Amino acid sequence: MTRANRLHQGVTTVATYLWSGWGAITSLLLFCALWELGATLYGELILPGPLATFVQLQHMMSDGPALPELVISARRALYGLGLALAAGTILGLLAGRSLTAAMVSRPLVTLLLGMPPIAWLVLAMLWFGMGDATPVFTVLVACFPIAFAGAMQGARTLDNYLGEVGRVFGLSGPMMLTDIYLPHIASYLFPAWITALGSAWKVVIMAELLTTADGVGAAMAVSRAQLDTTTSMAWIVAVLGLLLAFEYLVLEPLKRHIERWRTESGS
Repeated sequence: MTRANRLHQGVTTVATYLWSGWGAITSLLLFCALWELGATLYGELILPGPLATFVQLQHMMSDGPALPELVISARRALYGLGLALAAGTILGLLAGRSLTAAMVSRPLVTLLLGMPPIAWLVLAMLWFGMGDATPVFTVLVACFPIAFAGAMQGARTLDNYLGEVGRVFGLSGPMMLTDIYLPHIASYLFPAWITALGSAWKVVIMAELLTTADGVGAAMAVSRAQLDTTTSMAWIVAVLGLLLAFEYLVLEPLKRHIERWRTESGS
């Protein structure tokens, strides 16, 4: 590939990514419009509007209490999520390459997916007490089957003929991994990882609300007790903002980098 082609491909990739960002911004603006309509219909006491919520969030960020609590919740969520993605992906790939392992693990994954996170939370409270281990463990067991199922499905659907073609053309092991196997598996992994990311935030907030004295969940419990709906909405917006930032600034660029072969094959 010449330098001009690489430059053209880079510009195309950046333009495509920015255009997809505009689509996301448009959907967020539409959501805010519906949110404002709901606030107008039901009143600020029931549903504070976007302006009041963002003003309250700005005050919380400038006065200091918001950022430390967000950092605590993000640390717990990412610890549990990281462990779940690592263990679920590795074990799922191994299970996907064995028909027996896939058949044995499938009902177990179904049971884990069907078990409510609140049940794991109750068990974690009995096992670990009221510390960091409880929300981290609950996130781990809630996200593990999601990552496992995505990795196992990706490994199960690998086309063995592609590997034979790669060996015929003399591709090395690393090249077969990065150019044949990884792009296919990534198309199953990233949707599972994004789903697990959303589940991690939901679970960690629920766990903090019931078991800890710090973090966003604990802060929301205080605002609930004070009937402060605006502060509760501000906390929700802050958490959703972190969720979107992690998805679009970390996972999405990584996904586009790994799946760049789609652009190259279509050019």
